[in-house]
Amino acid sequence: MIIMRKIRVLIAKPGLDGHDRGAKVLARSLMDEGFEVIYTGIHQTAEDIVRTAIEEDVDVIGLSVLSGAHMYHFRRVLELMKENGINDVLLIGGGIVPEEDKENLIKMGVDAIFNPGTSIQEISDFIRKNLRRPL
Repeated sequence: MIIMRKIRVLIAKPGLDGHDRGAKVLARSLMDEGFEVIYTGIHQTAEDIVRTAIEEDVDVIGLSVLSGAHMYHFRRVLELMKENGINDVLLIGGGIVPEEDKENLIKMGVDAIFNPGTSIQEISDFIRKNLRRPL
């Protein structure tokens, strides 16, 4: 019998954004989909997020940004991921992200941005199809 490990997802709220209902719903829904989810809570720094990702050996980092500071937070997390040699972890995000910024984030190296209203099935399917680490 082959036993596969669960996909580990870190959900984080960077910066001063205190609106975490969507992040909590996503975390719970991904657990219902069979993922192992680590939710860090609000007011996280990029350094905290990347350090936790390394310590928890996650497959996916998911940032939830509703503050409008998405370009800064994603850029900083990407920089720290590169500095720490984390090239096998997906970086995804959600929140209020204008289409133009969404395209720029993808060009920067973010794997996907999911706007409000995206189904949990679409997010979980994306993660499973794009996973970079073996299960």
